[in-house]
Amino acid sequence: MKMIVKKISNLLLAAAVFTVGCAEKSAPPKIANSLYETIEFEMPVIQEPQIPDYAVSITDFGAISGGIEMNTEAFEAAINAVTEKGGGKVTIPPGIWLTGPIQLKSNLELHAEQGAVILFSTNKDLYPVIATNFEGLDTYRCLSPIHGRNIENVAFTGNGVWDGNGGAWRAVKKSKLNENDWKDLVKSGGIVSEKGDVWYPSEQYKKGIEGSGDQNVRDDLKTKEEFETIRDYLRPVFVSIQNSKRIMFDGPVFQNSPAWNIHPLRVEHLTVKNLTVRNPWYSQNGDGIDIESCKNVLVQNCNFDVGDDAICIKSGKNEDGRRYGIPCENLIIKDNIVYHGHGGVTVGSEMSGGVRNMHVSNCTFMGTDVGLRFKSTRGRGGVVENIFISDVYMTNIPTNAISFNLYYGGQSISEMMEEGGMETSTELLPVTEETPQFKNIKISNVTINGAQQAVFLQGLPEMPLENIELNNLYLKADNGFQIIDAKGVKINDTKLITDKDVAMLIFNSKDVDVNGLAYDFKAADAIKINGSKCKNISISNSETNVKQYTTIGSEVPAEAVKF
Repeated sequence: MKMIVKKISNLLLAAAVFTVGCAEKSAPPKIANSLYETIEFEMPVIQEPQIPDYAVSITDFGAISGGIEMNTEAFEAAINAVTEKGGGKVTIPPGIWLTGPIQLKSNLELHAEQGAVILFSTNKDLYPVIATNFEGLDTYRCLSPIHGRNIENVAFTGNGVWDGNGGAWRAVKKSKLNENDWKDLVKSGGIVSEKGDVWYPSEQYKKGIEGSGDQNVRDDLKTKEEFETIRDYLRPVFVSIQNSKRIMFDGPVFQNSPAWNIHPLRVEHLTVKNLTVRNPWYSQNGDGIDIESCKNVLVQNCNFDVGDDAICIKSGKNEDGRRYGIPCENLIIKDNIVYHGHGGVTVGSEMSGGVRNMHVSNCTFMGTDVGLRFKSTRGRGGVVENIFISDVYMTNIPTNAISFNLYYGGQSISEMMEEGGMETSTELLPVTEETPQFKNIKISNVTINGAQQAVFLQGLPEMPLENIELNNLYLKADNGFQIIDAKGVKINDTKLITDKDVAMLIFNSKDVDVNGLAYDFKAADAIKINGSKCKNISISNSETNVKQYTTIGSEVPAEAVKF
């Protein structure tokens, strides 16, 4: 009898274990739940690469450390070796490994161990001119040091350093360096401009920059042969991955890129986590990561200290971008820190295919030129919508902490301010496919401790910013709000501290609701409202008679403003 009971007990225990095991297998991973549970839109689980369990080292194929011997063939042989086995891991051990371009293949993990530095050659003959896409346009550029197209299941792991040796490619303005660094740069070679204010890597680079172009893309050259005459000017992005699936960056340092640092273009299921991305602060177009027309994206727990925008969301430019018509969608950006850069998280200006469903949370921007930056211009087209931003912390922002600018002309906000401030217009143009639109954007729980301007919202007269909601903000800045050509702006429960007695400027905007603005009103014109298109503006404060601190321009229609 005891034996029978024991057998039954064992059977019940086995059944319980089996049931629990099935439940565990069928339930989503706890990590996945914690990541996706607060997302405001339907977000698919991002698929990470699956790499076969097979590994080699580059030293198995004759790689030599020291930064002198070229290891291009060793990298290629190692990648081919795992590819022939159906995929696997290529390990880069501690050392300095000089190499030319690396072509990525499917089912590949490049694992740079702690102490490994992969240094790319400055010999530009190794980077031929190819047809590609840069700044949202189809064009010709030099081959990227790390590149791959139409690949799947690729991962960069480990704690090593990938260095693009970008100083050999970039022009440098004298104003960006101290006197000793400028002298050292000039002694290194290259040429200096006639005015003596810019250093160029070569005469060919200088020739390239002097031609007609759409910012950094020459539009007066048509054939590959024509572009090859200015090869030195055609700086490549460091990492170019196009038309691919299940790509992951986890752990390494990526630094010193010729142009943009990491450029995933039309990638589905992109994971970027635990990275350090660095460029000299003066590096023109030295972006951190430019995520363009990608779908299902995570950027988490990364540090950026770069020369241009840090985390950039794009989807093509003008006619080329509209022709592809591939939006950037389903993005989670959280737990990141940005130091120097033109923008912490930036949308645009290349957004002609649209951007939608983006979640940003728990990010810190310290000394970044702009914190949250949205930019576009007439001619782009495209719709940016369903953007949710929360729990962002900013310190020492030199310009606008939160910025929407639909008159972007290719400069940083600091450069625009140096030349006379932000462009604006009251001209009403027809709405066409070339008209950009930004709408349905919610920003909550933001702390700003130091900025030139706390919030700058500027739409177009023919296409105002629409449905912009700002909740629970703590803002300490020289100036408060500017709201220009906007519709459906809600500002709730905001504490504002300004060095100047200017809380808010509103121009040609309607359906603006300011509720619970805590501010130490002193000047009679702390709030200024102007423009004949103003309509349905409501400003309320339970503790202050806001009306006595508001100046309303003569063009503002009667009954347009309520207190």
